[in-house]
Amino acid sequence: MSLRVADRLGVADAVTLANAALGVVAMTAAVFGRPTAAARLILLAAVADGLDGIVARAHGSTEVGPYLDSMADIVSFGTAPALFVFAAAREGWALSEPPLYALATGVAAVFVVFSLVRTALYTVYVGEDETRPGIQNTLAASILAAGYLAGVTAVPVVLAVSAVVSALMMAPVPYPKLRARDALAMGVVQVGAIAAPAALGRLFPRALLVAALAYLTLAPRYYRQ
Repeated sequence: MSLRVADRLGVADAVTLANAALGVVAMTAAVFGRPTAAARLILLAAVADGLDGIVARAHGSTEVGPYLDSMADIVSFGTAPALFVFAAAREGWALSEPPLYALATGVAAVFVVFSLVRTALYTVYVGEDETRPGIQNTLAASILAAGYLAGVTAVPVVLAVSAVVSALMMAPVPYPKLRARDALAMGVVQVGAIAAPAALGRLFPRALLVAALAYLTLAPRYYRQ
């Protein structure tokens, strides 16, 4: 039996697979002790994640698309951010003491588990057009990456933020999707944070972090699609 890959995958699926590939490259950067590079690659994967929805609306989606999207999310916004957090901890603390190593490992593991559970539950139980409780794992990963590029590199802060956004992924608070205009504006800032994170006093990653935190805190009450 043939999988008929060419017939069953579309253009949007190719963008989704590029997102997953970027997540793997981000993991490689983290493994080799380059958290800054990993953070930039995670943000680039987030740009690809936004693009696949745009491409799907323009060229149509496939039956396998939602499953590919969920699996790509686990790679790029579950595992990659967790390894990035561990790499950031190793960069700042050297992790020579077993308790510190265990703490960094535990926080990274919690992020992966919460992202995995969230993605699985939403894939099965929540419709594409429904407002979803809990922050998106894309948003959680972007906050961590943008914060690091903005200069928030103190290990206790990175670990604490990781633990908080992990919990928020499962929080019973509804978060609406961004309007297309707002997603485009966010994407432009993301590209700036990726291409020139240190330019103009870290303007782009700081602007991205502020926008992400504003959505995190204000969207449930004030943002409307």
